[in-house]
Amino acid sequence: MKNLLPSEATEVMRVSAADPKIVFIGGAGNMAGAVIGGLVASGHPADKIIATGRDLAKLNAFAETHGVSISDDNAAAVAEADVIVLSVKPQVMRALCEELKPHLAERTPLIITFAAGIPLAAYQRWMGEHLPIVRAMPNTPALVQTGVTGLYADSQVTDEQRELAERIVDAVGISYWVDEERGIDQVIAVAGSAPAYFFQFMEAMIDAASAGGLARADAERLVLQTALGAAKLAVASDVDVAQLKRNVMSPGGTTERAVQRFEQGGLPQLVADAMRDCEERAAEMAKELDS
Repeated sequence: MKNLLPSEATEVMRVSAADPKIVFIGGAGNMAGAVIGGLVASGHPADKIIATGRDLAKLNAFAETHGVSISDDNAAAVAEADVIVLSVKPQVMRALCEELKPHLAERTPLIITFAAGIPLAAYQRWMGEHLPIVRAMPNTPALVQTGVTGLYADSQVTDEQRELAERIVDAVGISYWVDEERGIDQVIAVAGSAPAYFFQFMEAMIDAASAGGLARADAERLVLQTALGAAKLAVASDVDVAQLKRNVMSPGGTTERAVQRFEQGGLPQLVADAMRDCEERAAEMAKELDS
């Protein structure tokens, strides 16, 4: 059975019966904000969520929208946290972790990081090897509660904490655990960076339709609605996408002619090459940031 998109689910599960206290550092950012919104919508108490950041005006507006607590003091915010979500840019992650380290020396809250490219070994050096840490790689459709998040845990993470991490990110979509850390790079190639692949294909279709005489606004409307419909059809169907493609094609028809052109132009190999490049770059970034 396929996973339903969040909007199609018949029942939303609460994050935890115990309602853990969750601190989002960088909480007013887009991704953290999306997860916080999803958690509150799923029933997690807003008063058990703290968002921290330096822009108090933005935090205040965020708190007014979601009803969560806010703070500009990371150390105070994490003092009693059950879960700490790190949602800052990779370039400032080391400084943040070193700031938090003294306050986590005798505590073991679950750490979830949204930063791309930084391996677990770096977090262990910066904060301590005793901490349970989960790398989470969400993609941008999480902003509209239809995301995919890759997850990888270190050996300190318990089964209960794995379940908790999964339920937190599932507030904005679906999740996928990898057994080896390099699997996160594979998730980046197939999901993390992939929205841009689809956007590029949509853009090319819109450009071609516009060049062919359709008003650009009309071309965009038709392409985006068709992309939405195709994705929903694929999620709802009990057959794979290759069969769905064949279902649209008639022998000697218009769709077959277009698909043949894609194949003759090397589209399948081009996609495979691009995804391999993406995965290789993710591995390179991990080495660059692991310092």
